[in-house]
Parts: sequence; structure tokens; C-alpha cells
Amino acid sequence: MTESKIDYVATIGLEVHIQLSTNSKAYSSDNAAYGGSPNSYISPITLGHPGTLPVVNKGTIESAVKLGLAVDAKIRRHNEFARKNYFYPDLPKGYQITQDTTPICTEGHITIKANGAEKNINLTRIHMEEDAGKSIHDLDPFNTLVDLNRAGVPLLEMVSEPEIENSEEAYQYLMEVRKLVRYLGICDGNMEEGSLRCDANISVRPKGQKELGTKVEVKNMNSMRNVQRAIEHEIVRQIDVLNEGGTLEQQTRNFDAGTGTTTAMRSKEAANDYRYFPEPDLAPVVLSDEFIDSIKSEMPALPNELYKKYISEYALSEYDSALITESKETVELFESILNYTSNYKAAANWIMGPIKSYANENGVHVGEVPITSNAISELIELVEGNKVSSSVASQKLFPELIKKQSKNPLELAQEMNLIQESDESALNDFVNQAISKFPDKVEEYKNGKKGLIGLFMGEVMKLSKGKADPKIANKLVKDALEK
Repeated sequence: MTESKIDYVATIGLEVHIQLSTNSKAYSSDNAAYGGSPNSYISPITLGHPGTLPVVNKGTIESAVKLGLAVDAKIRRHNEFARKNYFYPDLPKGYQITQDTTPICTEGHITIKANGAEKNINLTRIHMEEDAGKSIHDLDPFNTLVDLNRAGVPLLEMVSEPEIENSEEAYQYLMEVRKLVRYLGICDGNMEEGSLRCDANISVRPKGQKELGTKVEVKNMNSMRNVQRAIEHEIVRQIDVLNEGGTLEQQTRNFDAGTGTTTAMRSKEAANDYRYFPEPDLAPVVLSDEFIDSIKSEMPALPNELYKKYISEYALSEYDSALITESKETVELFESILNYTSNYKAAANWIMGPIKSYANENGVHVGEVPITSNAISELIELVEGNKVSSSVASQKLFPELIKKQSKNPLELAQEMNLIQESDESALNDFVNQAISKFPDKVEEYKNGKKGLIGLFMGEVMKLSKGKADPKIANKLVKDALEK
């Protein structure tokens, strides 16, 4: 690849297809679940047989409104449907029911972090449509197999304005979209299963030129990392073509995850190639203010809102707030623990430490760790009250509570003989033994080697079998050494 002779800037727009978690398909009552045996979730309606008629799934409308409200979009009241005509072997009707001139949501934005600051990526539209089936090319050496289970599953297509400048911003954008749809409960966000899919429109132009370059669409990216890789490769490829005196074609390209490269699939279709026309079998859907308000009243708190709340009201760090709001399950656990304690930092530490470690080791969500929020608050209280040390609580008491869920933390700590010794007279015995064991180190300490206090504290903890209250013991050691 050649070096760039001109400074170029990239412009990227993303089209994200969000497969909705409804029980039935967009325009029929067929099962919309993932993973059934091939061609088991179909009917004459899905297959587009003559005489069949589609019916709009109310859940699709509700999901679209939820997403529109979450991104601060304008919600269209009068919604019409259209037919988008094209032939694919896995599109049984020969057309897709979608929205053309009346997308249900327009404008709005997704907020990302870019160079340490917030940046809004504006949206063009969100519209409702149905999915196609799936062509499978790697199971039979001679034939393409078609599974139509996915045909007709409801989708929302979210189209961004061309305001993304690099692959990192694209990654942040996708992370925020995935987080949002999971919080709203409208999509599981699993790119590997195809429930969140992304096409990237990429162009480059000389720095300072206002007119955008020729747009190339890249498809077939099944992970967020692959979206980044595809964008990075395509930017370099386009710059190389221009530097070598070539011209770029408006086309659709396929991303090969194995090689990290893109290859041409077809010239990019224009809107008139799809022969859009109004869907004659579906009446317009008109949304009332009452319908939209009822959805708004049931909306959960959203990640950005919670992130700011945790920083401003709970005095958590940006890092802690970002980790907690990473998933809805983590937020729900955090909020549940706060029903029993107001030590926000300790609650965050327990979730990000022992609970998350256990969840990762056992392949479960943090909300599935078998310990109650009340038990976590009692652990926090034991540490705050200097009854057990933080390390003993997390390393000894927490694992035992997982095994013995009927026990409360204090009861179990007493059974395990983990309650810290805070009686000064008892601790003084350990302190005196520790100091008498190292007379030469006592002299060194008195001569200025204050770091040796760690040696004496270690001996006190050893003698007390880890039960000495560290704060009280530390004070007693210092007092004894400075006599």
C-alpha cells in the first residue's frame, strides 16, 4: 500500500438493523424466536402465498416508539408502509414490507465519548421493516441452503447522519446503541446471532474539501471489532485508489473477517432500483398522544441519565459509573443493594470486585450470582463496623455465603471465627510479642526507618490469625514503638 500524498479525512455513516425481541413476526403470528430447526417457523403468510394478508404487530410499534423516545427523536403520528422490491433467494415474497417516505422516527441522536468529551451523532431516521431469511453457503458443497425462519422477523433500521470520523467513534456508537436496546428490553444486542447487524457507509475526501467523497457500503460484519477492522481497511483502500490516480465506484462490498479485507459484491443500488410503492395490504397506523405518553411513562432510566446521576448524586468516579451502567443487570443489582445501604462506593466495589469475578468465572450475569442484595449490604456493614476486614469479607466470607445462602453474614462470620479482635488489651499482647521478637528492628525504626511498621503489623496479624482489627492494631504498634 502506498503512502498518502494528500491529507484525507474519512466520513462514516452507520445503518444498524435491530432485530426486535417480540414473540411473533412483524406481520404474522409466526414464532419469531431464534434457533428453531430450519424452516419450522413459517406459514403461508411468511411465504407470501396468494390470498394471504399481513397484520401489523403492535409490539413492533411500541419498540419503535421506545427507541425514538430514548434517542430524543420526533415520533411520527401517521405511519404508512411500503414495498421494497428486490429478489434474493431468502426473500420469499420478492419484496420487503418497510417504510419509505414516512419513517416512524426522525432526527434524535446517540451520544458517544470522543477524545474525552461527549459528541452527539445525529440520526436521520428509524424505520420499521421485516427481515429476510438466511442463505447458508457452507453446509453443502454444491448448493446454497435457505432457512426462512428469520423471514418476517421485525426489525428497526437506525440510520445515522454521516458524522462519524473514524473506526473508534463507530465502535463507541455501536456500543451505545447495543446498551440502549438492551436497557429498553427491545433487542438482546447479540451481533454474533445476527440480532444486531451493521452496514457501514464510508467515504474519504481531501482535507478542507466540503463535498463528500464517493460512498462505499460495507456489509457482513458480525462483531463490533470487525466493524472497526472493516472501516480501517476501507479507509486505507480508498485513499490508495485515489493516490494511484484511480476513481472510486459507488458499490457494496463484503468484509472478509479472515483476511481483514473487503471485496466488491455489486454496484450500489439507487432508491429507484427498489421500485418503492405504498403497501396496498396494510392501512396506515396512526399513533395517538395517549399511546405515546403511556409508553413514555413506562420507560426505564437510561444509561447516560444514570451515569450522570451516579457521579453528581452518589459521588462515584466516572470510571465506576461507566462500569455500573455498562449493563442493565448491573444497574438493577446496584440499585437493589442501595435499598439496604447508602454506602454507594462500597456497593460499587462489591459489584465490580467479588461479584463480577464470580460471574465471569461461572459464565453468568452479575444479577444471577446466588447472593441477595441484603446479604451484600450486611457484608458492607460488617466491614464498616470493623467486625471483619475487607479482604476477609471478600476472600473468605463471600465464597462461603454463596454456598450457604440460608446464613446471614454475621452468623456465618461468627461460625467461621472471622470476627476481628478489637479489644485493646488482647491486641496489646500480640503487639508486645511482635515487638519483642525483633529488637534490632525496633532500633532501626526509632532511627528513622518508619517503613518497618509493616513488619510488626504482619507479625501481629499472624499472631492473631488475621483477626486483629488493622486500624486499632496499627495505632497500638505505633504507640509501642514510639515509647
